[in-house]
Amino acid sequence: MNDLMTTKLLALHHCQSVSWKTLYQIVKADPTLSSISFQRPKPLPYFHFLTANTRNKINDEMLTLNMEELLSQYVNNDIQIISIMDENYPKLLRETYQPPWFLYAKGDLSLLNMKPILSVVGSRNMTEYGARVIEEIFPTLIKRGFIIASGLAKGVDAHAHKVAMHLSGHTIGVLGSGFFNMYPTSNRHLFQQMSRNHLVLSEYPPHTKAERWHFPMRNRIISGISRATLVIEAKRKSGSLITANFAVQEGRDVFAVPGGILSPFFSGTNELIQNGAKLILSAEDIIEELVY
Repeated sequence: MNDLMTTKLLALHHCQSVSWKTLYQIVKADPTLSSISFQRPKPLPYFHFLTANTRNKINDEMLTLNMEELLSQYVNNDIQIISIMDENYPKLLRETYQPPWFLYAKGDLSLLNMKPILSVVGSRNMTEYGARVIEEIFPTLIKRGFIIASGLAKGVDAHAHKVAMHLSGHTIGVLGSGFFNMYPTSNRHLFQQMSRNHLVLSEYPPHTKAERWHFPMRNRIISGISRATLVIEAKRKSGSLITANFAVQEGRDVFAVPGGILSPFFSGTNELIQNGAKLILSAEDIIEELVY
């Protein structure tokens, strides 16, 4: 993909009116994006799959974008951009359904090429039991070279990142917002620490604010870059189960830590085990599945 096409694709990706599907349809209709121009008053041509209203919105957004200024701002903030066409785009993620067109990254991109990556997710309202499980199994996993991926959310996510770093391991965080509007703000220090010494990713342009629907979509990236997903604790309806479902759909392993049958915090994990997820009692249970 040439530089001009990359810039055009990136500009479209910055338009709030352009969804993943819309961008796919545009690229399918015009693979080289030769019909897209920054010079015309109306840069977007007629595409039959777009309504006039949507086309006008995209036109207006394209005309207000200053890609040169934005890209300079990203460089000044040490933000790297990986397109789905780039060689360093994560291979496992490229194989998933609706892989992100772009990944915005801060930190050590080489972590995406190190193996194995294990995603660890769980409740935002982490219990003492959940924290102790992480502290018990992580030392062995880190010694065996596992990279821990999670969502930089409160609770299990944040604790997984912190314990991995405390053990001198590597960790990857995936945001549901842009870097300039990092959410949750309570984890800003963790975000900054990981941006310097580990890796933080987002599929959203840096100025993007967090929306509720971003987080279920974010979960497909967490599972998508990983060989397997470990659910520490989760209620029956939780984002952690969405991550596990993405992993199942992509043919990845799903592991779950059992918990008390009377606690709602483990109803989701126990149900995962009941439905075929591997029950995890120790780090060795994970290692025997993923290390050959």
